[in-house]
Amino acid sequence: MGYTKLERSGSGALEGRSALAAAALEFIREDCEELRFDEKKTKAEETEGFMGTGLRQHEIPYDMQMDVDRLCLEKALERFLHSGNREDAFDVYFCYLEMFVGDYEKTSQMIELLSEFEANGSRLLLKHRDHYSHAVYVFALGLALYRHNSNYRSAYRRQYGLTDERAAACHYLQYWGLTALFHDIGYPFELPFEQVASYFEVSGGRRAEHPFVTYRKMQSLVELSPQVRSELEELFPGRIFSSSDELFACALARKLSGVYPIAEGELLAALREIPTQPDKFNYFMDHAYFSATLLLNKLFCGLGCAVGAEEVDALTAILIHNSLYKFTIAHYREEGNIPFRMELHPLAYMLMLCDELQCWDRVAYGRNSKLELHPMDCRFRMEENSLRAVYLFDRREEGRIRAYQDAYSRWQAGESGQKPRLKAYSDLYERDADGVSAFQRNIARIVDLSPMGLEVEAELCIPVHSGRDEFLSRCSFLSLYRFAMVLNGRWETDGWQQARAAGREEQFLSDPDNLEKFSRAFKQLSLEYKLYNISQAKAFARYLDAVGCFYTDQEVDLEMVDRFSGEELEIIGRMEHQRWLQEHYDMGWEYGTPERARRELVRLHPNMIPGFDPSGKSVTPEQAEANYLRLDQGERDKDTAPMECMLAMLRMFDGLRIYRLQS
Repeated sequence: MGYTKLERSGSGALEGRSALAAAALEFIREDCEELRFDEKKTKAEETEGFMGTGLRQHEIPYDMQMDVDRLCLEKALERFLHSGNREDAFDVYFCYLEMFVGDYEKTSQMIELLSEFEANGSRLLLKHRDHYSHAVYVFALGLALYRHNSNYRSAYRRQYGLTDERAAACHYLQYWGLTALFHDIGYPFELPFEQVASYFEVSGGRRAEHPFVTYRKMQSLVELSPQVRSELEELFPGRIFSSSDELFACALARKLSGVYPIAEGELLAALREIPTQPDKFNYFMDHAYFSATLLLNKLFCGLGCAVGAEEVDALTAILIHNSLYKFTIAHYREEGNIPFRMELHPLAYMLMLCDELQCWDRVAYGRNSKLELHPMDCRFRMEENSLRAVYLFDRREEGRIRAYQDAYSRWQAGESGQKPRLKAYSDLYERDADGVSAFQRNIARIVDLSPMGLEVEAELCIPVHSGRDEFLSRCSFLSLYRFAMVLNGRWETDGWQQARAAGREEQFLSDPDNLEKFSRAFKQLSLEYKLYNISQAKAFARYLDAVGCFYTDQEVDLEMVDRFSGEELEIIGRMEHQRWLQEHYDMGWEYGTPERARRELVRLHPNMIPGFDPSGKSVTPEQAEANYLRLDQGERDKDTAPMECMLAMLRMFDGLRIYRLQS
């Protein structure tokens, strides 16, 4: 059934979706039924009334709210897999943190800094590609593989003593999400190191011959809080840890030392040297170390989230997904290498595998990375214990590819001395005597592929529209949470209208008391309504494009916009109403006129389209316009007023200005 507490739960049709999207979304919808249900609260509701939150608290049963939250996550992931853009990736991070941590605002720095560092600082590097959206693709791929691989499901359930399939799926969603979504949050520490290295490498210098970045004063980052130390004493009887390095060394040694010749003392020494002596690690700074350390420091030591065996496993999986495992533990390029087996550490196995497989649709930031040929997409065929991945390259690059293939043929024939390269196409093109690509051979040295049945191919294809909207408006920073918070909060006070009438919008928005009120009001909303406000903020660039405007942080010689005309607001209002309708249909809402107090419970709203059949259909602009025109002016104003508020917020929060292309 999927959503046991919802009469309607949006379209479940999978037609037209990729195999990856279908499997990942089916996992959330079908395999994770009753996620976060609470029997005690359900029992208490029999005498105390509803405990769930819709638009307001105590409007719906608690378990119904949990089903709505899960539907929010499903739809957020669906949007991202359609578009691949970082604004939609934000929704997935937001859903996860709200569902399993409880407060995005307190955790936002971990993931927003990753996006901001990459968008602004990585262009100085020779090599760098996106990791913010990449992590969400990794998350989705891990969900899909869990659903289609009984070998992995069995290994995971044995690891955690889970006998019920549904409970195991819900458990996996939570801890795989913690592992996958945050495995690269340490890149803000690796990027400055690489910037300095790139400064010298531009002119052909070797890293060992020039200055490099190291990190000192690590104590504040690795020191454990009293609460975490106490919880770890219960997990590791007889051990007292004072730092994350000590915890990680012990936990990894217990899992891996029976297979790999690495002792706890060696691991501890390596962990202490990673940030301080990168020259011992071939002059590289391991972001995985900082990802695990930051996550423990911020989420558990800082916010006080409980640390159990699963959390430690997620942290150590993140820690070893990159160079620590490859070059310090396994020495994976050397003779006698033992590929990592899933039963050793299921979360680490899945992260290593998915991190290697996910190399498509990643924005190239580094100067050399932009010149390389990377896959646009990947077409999967997923069957039980079998995975075929076909990486798709742009057919318009056929000239470069043919030139590489000719050069490779000459090299094979002994006609040239240097083996040609065309990263990343060449790794998928080159085959050994068994017909296995260099790309797959490399993965097979990292993890044991025998339980996965992996096959890898490459094809050329004609590019199709990816679903990623492209507009002139550009912003390098993620302020979606703040925008959504204010868009919601202005309904809670008359002050906004007064400030707007007096031309004091920026003073109103910068008032700390107002921002505190906005924050409190936003936190009281359900996840569904928080996402509605976030979606409204994200749509602004598209609306500006429709009326011939754009925003930028650069000064340009065009007319600056501080007010929209009546005609522009009418265009924006109709587009906003279409967005509002579509996302409500996606969440299972339909037309109806119940009492206001019952609206959330029955998911019927008078502003929806009477008689509209939402099954497998999208709301057309014509349908939205007709419905918009039947509403009274007060309801129409709800579609235009938020956009006027956005004008002031862009100036306040991001230092942006809006310009009109033609006067």
